[in-house]
Amino acid sequence: MSAPAVVASDVSKVYRRFLHKNQWKTLKSALLTGSLLSDLKPDETFTALDSVSFEVPKGCTFAVIGENGSGKSTLLKLVAGITRPTRGTLTVDGRISALIELGAGFHPEISGRENVVINGIMLGLSREEVERRFDEIVDFAELRPFIDAPVKTYSSGMYMRLGFAVAIHVDPDVLLVDEVLAVGDEAFTRKCLDKIGEFRRRGRTIVLVTHSLGLAEKMCDEIAWLRRGRLVEKGDAKRVVDAYLTYVAGGEEALLAAEHGAPRAVEGGTAAPETAPGEPEPGAGGYREGRWGSREIEITEVALCDDRGRARHVYAHGEALHVTLGVRAAEPVEDFVFGIGIFTADGTSVYGTNTHVEDHVPVAFSGDGEVRFEIASLDLVEGTYLIDVASHRRDGTPYDYHRGLYSFRVKSRVKDVGVWRPRHAWRFTGVRITPPEPRPELDLRDEAGS
Repeated sequence: MSAPAVVASDVSKVYRRFLHKNQWKTLKSALLTGSLLSDLKPDETFTALDSVSFEVPKGCTFAVIGENGSGKSTLLKLVAGITRPTRGTLTVDGRISALIELGAGFHPEISGRENVVINGIMLGLSREEVERRFDEIVDFAELRPFIDAPVKTYSSGMYMRLGFAVAIHVDPDVLLVDEVLAVGDEAFTRKCLDKIGEFRRRGRTIVLVTHSLGLAEKMCDEIAWLRRGRLVEKGDAKRVVDAYLTYVAGGEEALLAAEHGAPRAVEGGTAAPETAPGEPEPGAGGYREGRWGSREIEITEVALCDDRGRARHVYAHGEALHVTLGVRAAEPVEDFVFGIGIFTADGTSVYGTNTHVEDHVPVAFSGDGEVRFEIASLDLVEGTYLIDVASHRRDGTPYDYHRGLYSFRVKSRVKDVGVWRPRHAWRFTGVRITPPEPRPELDLRDEAGS
């Protein structure tokens, strides 16, 4: 069995915080006292990576995922040799090309042609090798008309495309990629992905840092998940992505639960609606969050639950959502309607209905009661949605109107667009096409109950 391409053993990276009280501490004084870090207090240091260990087999496409600040880019810089571990060891077998900070070695005053030569040599090619690959690099970057212009005249997209083209044509044993695939228009991005796919077919090792979980799941053999500088999980791509999405859903659940029932700041303040839930809305520009009404029938409680009766704010596509209203009338009321509306985060109406438009005839209500609106399947695309709930007269006069005070989020593996995902199927006749692999929906129920 061949040696792994990358081996990280108990790797930690600690940075010094630049605190105001230490602004006059010099490198000379730190060296004279024996260490740059050991004499600092814990609050004067920041641990970007903490005892991370893993191996990347040769020929493996390996992704590192995690939230912002989890240590992903720091880890890639350690693998690239840009910086060294504070503790532990990290070894790489083979030549490295790092797509981390594209064009970082370019000089703005000289031409693209000269920068290609200099950057190629910096990445380990000889001058002769750069010259042999020069035309291929320039054509890949699509910069032939501009190659003799100073780099300072390039747009940021041109700058990054040239950097990508140089790095990708070094023909490395280990390719490092850090969220740099948005280097041009869609066609150029696709060309970059095709080039990385070519590397995979040739058995090269790729280490990829990305926030695109779909890309990581499709392209990668293994994934490592970092959280706050520590390795949480490593292994099969689908399994690690599932675990990460469940964790993210838990964080979103806590955030939405904390905001439940609280009005958010909206430009223009609050204003009474022109319509009741289930009737035509004035448009997104008229959507104002808040609460108003005479309170003859008061909505005392609003709960979003799954079909097991557990309070939740994050759901997988296709799950059931039950909206339960606790209602109270101090005096008997005979004219009443209960309504609900669902909106996108920007206030666009998705669906609205009420008991009046659905021909429920009010008889009488007093004291305490409960109203439940049950959606058997959330056939919505991934996104955040707001809920309006209301009690009002049949003519629309509000008793208690809650606008945009409650929200839920739909999660899905399918990244389609719009709002509604209808139940559908694809049928083909005379067309050769490979169907997708079975892709089970996310299961967030256990997370919600934990």
